[in-house]
Amino acid sequence: MEKIPTNRARPRCLIADDHVIFSDALRVYLGTALEIVGVVSDGRALVAEAIRLRPEIVIVDVGMPLLNGLDAARRIKELAPKVKFIFLTMRDDPNLAAAALELGSIAFVLKHSAGSELLQAIEQVLRGQSYLTPKLKADDWVEAKARARQFSTEMTPRQKDIVQLLAEGRSMKEIAGLLQLSQKTVEFHKHHIMVSFNFKSNADLVLFALNRGLIAPNHRTAN
Repeated sequence: MEKIPTNRARPRCLIADDHVIFSDALRVYLGTALEIVGVVSDGRALVAEAIRLRPEIVIVDVGMPLLNGLDAARRIKELAPKVKFIFLTMRDDPNLAAAALELGSIAFVLKHSAGSELLQAIEQVLRGQSYLTPKLKADDWVEAKARARQFSTEMTPRQKDIVQLLAEGRSMKEIAGLLQLSQKTVEFHKHHIMVSFNFKSNADLVLFALNRGLIAPNHRTAN
């Protein structure tokens, strides 16, 4: 950790993880090299504390309650664009990695390999670079990024409305009523999206769109 480049003795760091044992371990592990200015356990608290404390680095679990790590990071970036993020996750999902890396000087690290990778990730992020866990092949997240771009540009506004309502847990009948369409038309649009982008379930579709910031997060979830 002594090699971490910085103009200060210890860069300011905010930790966000809803697993107390893990966040406490991170605080101890990184405490000699980083100034740990706070630890939070949900996405809304992360946004509030990041704006208040202005850390240089935020180490955040992607799967945070109330507001996921990616959406929290997007909100923070709007108000504090210089903050750098290191995302931790249990999932080696190239779609998540692509969404994370689009935010700029970012690291994407798997939790089970965090001990060995985290130091390198911090060094690279502080240099203004990005870091992707070697557990993911670069080709996988490049393909995921291209898929997301296609998803965003090829979907019609009506189809995006349908995906948004699916994310809110609405049924086909409810969506039809809200959009003033027949249920068959809604089902046709949904089928077209699922086939075109090779989604296997509503959950796959909604999770992809949420992780990419293509639809707004909602407290309700799709079945």
